Amino acid sequence: MKVRGLDDDELRMAIQRLARRIRSNRSDQDLSDTQLGVLFSLEKSPGSTPSELAEREHVRPPSMNRTLNALEERGLVSRTPAPGDARKVSVDLTEAGRVQIVETRRLRTRWFTAQLALLDAEEREALRAAAAVLRKLADS
Repeated sequence: MKVRGLDDDELRMAIQRLARRIRSNRSDQDLSDTQLGVLFSLEKSPGSTPSELAEREHVRPPSMNRTLNALEERGLVSRTPAPGDARKVSVDLTEAGRVQIVETRRLRTRWFTAQLALLDAEEREALRAAAAVLRKLADS
């Protein structure tokens, strides 16, 4: 199917390229996309369990455990045993983890704002109109 001269594959590739460009703006280039995703997820849902994080990030629990180990070693997250059940833990951001999120968000916003400024008013309006549809696709 074509949308204003773009077929579905071209549209998908354009969205992927834009997402990559946005993701490349981060406060610490050594953090992986998954690691940053976990930090952002913990900002929205503090005290999540490793299983909840694995499900949210669409990875297997052993992979999430490796990710959490790396984040904990860097001092970006902390794990706390659940009261009454030492087998369960909750994961939270540390202050250093919050700093990573704030700085990464600032860099991404700065880059995106600069790119939007290069567009004319009609192009910016087209993007605003597409935002709801893109959000629906992202949330599916």
